[in-house]
Amino acid sequence: LIHATPVAIDPICATFRRLWPQAVVTNLLDDSLSRDLATAGRLEIAMINRFCTLAKYVESCGADAILFTCSAFGPAIEAARAAVKIPVLKPNEAMMEEAIATGPRIALLATFEPSLPSMRAELEQLAAARRADISLVTRAVPSALAALQAGDSAGHDSQIAAAAADLGDCDALLLCQFSMASAAERIPARRGRSVFTSPYSAVARLKQLVSAA
Repeated sequence: LIHATPVAIDPICATFRRLWPQAVVTNLLDDSLSRDLATAGRLEIAMINRFCTLAKYVESCGADAILFTCSAFGPAIEAARAAVKIPVLKPNEAMMEEAIATGPRIALLATFEPSLPSMRAELEQLAAARRADISLVTRAVPSALAALQAGDSAGHDSQIAAAAADLGDCDALLLCQFSMASAAERIPARRGRSVFTSPYSAVARLKQLVSAA
């Protein structure tokens, strides 16, 4: 597991313990990635090369597969996937495929706002490949991430739940960051709306990839 922020580690490791306890999980953290992306304002070649270097390092250490948990770096992860021979999974692609299959009205809710442009582009590309017409709405709640980083997990979850309530009707609501998974159960149920979290979808897909490799 390759992370750009420490708050992604606990949610995905907890999901592995629940869904795939046999997996041997190793965490690699570069917490400068999110900061450097926010400073640059866009994905630069140097950043993409860093992702390739991280993937090659993990492959050289004997990993059977790689899961990136950082949702703002889609093109960099695609480059990393091409740079190694083992399966590489982007954090949200499994969740996005499930969402597209659910219905055309999709909402993206993020706590790290710079992740939204790349996630929107990735979702639109995937929908085009699946020949699916979708309509998207997005919402960022950066104050929720600040609360989580300050140790206020309850405040983080409640802010996400409130933002989800304000988004209106949709077929699929996607929680864009791994660190948002804890808030899913706080989001009020709404008829016709499914809530998706990256960790659950990603672990299930990664298990399939490793089994098929």
